[in-house]
Amino acid sequence: MNADSMSLGQIAVVDDTAANLHLLCNLLENAGYDVRPFPRGAIALEGITYSPPDLILLDIQMPEMNGYDICEKLKSNESTENIPVIFISALNETFDKVKAFQVGGVDYITKPFQAEEVLVRVATHLELYQIKRQLQTTNSIQAEQLAVQNAQLLHLNQSLQQANQQLQRNYEKLKQTQLQLIQTEKMATLGNLVAGVAHEINNPIGFVEGNIRAAFEYLQDLLTILSLYAENTSPPESIISEISDLDPKFIAEDFRQLMVSMEKGCERIRKISISLRIFSRKDTASKTEFNLHEGIDSTLLILKYRLKANKDRPAIEVVKNYGNIPPVKCYAGQLNQVFMNLLANAIDALDESNEGKVFEEIEKRPNCITISTELSSSDNSIIVRISDNGVGMPKDVKAKIFQQGFTTKGVGKGTGLGMAIAHQIVTEKHGGQISCDSTVGQGTIFTIIIPR
Repeated sequence: MNADSMSLGQIAVVDDTAANLHLLCNLLENAGYDVRPFPRGAIALEGITYSPPDLILLDIQMPEMNGYDICEKLKSNESTENIPVIFISALNETFDKVKAFQVGGVDYITKPFQAEEVLVRVATHLELYQIKRQLQTTNSIQAEQLAVQNAQLLHLNQSLQQANQQLQRNYEKLKQTQLQLIQTEKMATLGNLVAGVAHEINNPIGFVEGNIRAAFEYLQDLLTILSLYAENTSPPESIISEISDLDPKFIAEDFRQLMVSMEKGCERIRKISISLRIFSRKDTASKTEFNLHEGIDSTLLILKYRLKANKDRPAIEVVKNYGNIPPVKCYAGQLNQVFMNLLANAIDALDESNEGKVFEEIEKRPNCITISTELSSSDNSIIVRISDNGVGMPKDVKAKIFQQGFTTKGVGKGTGLGMAIAHQIVTEKHGGQISCDSTVGQGTIFTIIIPR
């Protein structure tokens, strides 16, 4: 073979008969193959393992190690297991051929062999081997590409999951920010309105209170003058008769009662004004000490008009079981809003429970709201419970009660923000807890825990 020509493939020839080995090598070299001769099985096994060829022509009957043993060892080695092996032997029994294929051979040539047959079989199996290697290479490249694509898809999927998680976090933040904005706007609007009303009430009340005292003093002076006039002069009979009809003594006594009643009315209005200022208390940047009882009482005063009796039902009874609790550091205006939401919802629940009932039927089981406070013995937190004996709520409703946008009220009557805001104020603003326990037909209890 010309040294400059390209080899058609490397072939290992293993045969212990020198004549056969020489004949096969010359035949294959002249056909353009690169041939490596091995006269013994052990040497062949070592050489093939060290530098695997493209094809092996293997004699069966050899001393020390026969062709079957060599083939089995080659097939058990990962580096040589795929090399095609063509057995060459004078044995022509079917058993020998079957065993040759069982141990891993791809073909069988019987001695004495024909040169054309050897070359055709060698060319065929080399071509098949090269095709197989190309397929393996292609499969390997495709597998690597697929692995890279899978890695890219995995990375993209992870990135998408992270983006979705970030989007979900941003959405939650947006909802919380929306709640805070609504809460801030509502409290600012309500606070300004209530504070303005309280301020406007104070001025005329101060004026009325001052004038009541002056009017009472003037009346006393007039009555004194009238008495002195009656004692020291002799008025005409007509005047005496007129004075007798007016009954100055009764006027003096009754007017005194009127003044006292007006003073009580002014005091009551002043207390309302104070309660309005307490409820609308503007929160500072940091928490301040606040008496929760004052906040609850101010809220009840604002809702008093809804607690009163009307044509459909008796008055709603409010039971206060106030414990001995100290002031707590908090955002007073925000907690007042929580009390407002809970108490207003309790009134709504009681009104709903009254639907379809007559006045007398409601009187037998009076509407009642119970408010209790206590100091926790375990961690000194403040516990506030607000309960009603209204309709209660089923488990599926109770599970959603603090979700933003969820409401049990009719269309146009509820925004679903009140309880969500209350939950946010208690848990996020104050690090506390708010929970709901409700039984259908018996009522609802909201428990608020505010750490000190």
